[in-house]
Order: sequence, then C-alpha cells, then structure tokens
Amino acid sequence: MSESERLLRALGCIQDYLARHGRSPSVRALAGCMGFSSPRSAAVLIDDLVAAGYLRKRQDGRIQLLRESGTGTARTVEVPIVGSAPCGTPLSAEENIEGVVRVDSRLAKRPHRYFIVRAQGTSMNRAGINDGDLVLVRSTRDARDGDRVVALVDGEVTIKSLRRGRDVVALEPRSSNPTHRPIFTATELEIQGVVVASLS
Repeated sequence: MSESERLLRALGCIQDYLARHGRSPSVRALAGCMGFSSPRSAAVLIDDLVAAGYLRKRQDGRIQLLRESGTGTARTVEVPIVGSAPCGTPLSAEENIEGVVRVDSRLAKRPHRYFIVRAQGTSMNRAGINDGDLVLVRSTRDARDGDRVVALVDGEVTIKSLRRGRDVVALEPRSSNPTHRPIFTATELEIQGVVVASLS
C-alpha cells in the first residue's frame, strides 16, 4: 500500500468513526481500524493528515476533520447541535445551534428531522445517557409510554423517560443516584422529541 493510499484509508476510518459515534477516534481506535499493533503508527498518520490539511489537533487533544476524502463507507447526514439539556434539574431551553455533527443515516433515518442536545447531569445514566453525552433526538410531538424524551416543562427542557397516567404525566429518571425524583405534570408538557441514541 502506498503512502497516499494509507492516508486515504486512515481518513476513511476517521470519517466512519465520526459518523457512527459523533466524535473523533482516539489514536488507539484508529490503530485498531488500520490493523496496526502499535498506536504510534496511527499517531504518525494523524500528523501526516494534519500536515496535508485534512485534520487539525484541538486544544483538548482530539482531532477535528477539516475536509473529507470521499472514501468513507458510511452515508451520513448533518444534524445540528442545539444546546444543552439537563438530565437532572431542568434549566431554560436555548436553541442556539452550536455546530453540526455528521450522523450515520442508519440512525438519522429519512424523512424524519433530527437534532442533537448535550446531556447534563446523571439522572439518565442507567438509560445509557451520561453527563456530557451528545444525544441524537428525532423531532416529534408524539411519544409512547416508556420512550426517552426531550420535554419542555414550564419553559424548561429535560431528558427523561415518559410515563403516562390517567390524570398525570410523569417524567422519570433512570439513575444510579437515588436523589433524582420524577417530575409530575398535568399540563404544560411539550414533547420536543424522542431520544434515538447517545453518540458519546
């Protein structure tokens, strides 16, 4: 394999990882994708891709894709990040688009619309949503009993599991921390979407 072919293959690995996980791969993950026994070989490839203008290294040590090669195997769609949603005490919803994430089209399926929120808190950690995770949400006003939802309650947004009763709706935590309590409401509950997956 020539050096240019090796770089393109590495770039394809990075694109596919970003599409599936919503974040760049670690050096060790890239080494695994490339079949290297040593992460050092993957680190050298990353340096070469930075020098070629395909990547840049961020201050937090992660890599950022600047341009694509067209070699990735996953079909992706761009989904906007629209702010943060707590998994503990709700706080005011602000739909400020922070950026976009390329998501595998097998997760973000047409013709539905999607958005991404950044989870805050630990009240949904037993449902696979941890503090700081990027959460992919299918935009809808309807949700079934038991769905993980992004809901607006009294002008504030939260991620919880939906439970419908005869006269009341409960937004229940799924947490290892017993201090988290359900939110009960009879009115002013607005479903923003249903959680599809945690990308982080």
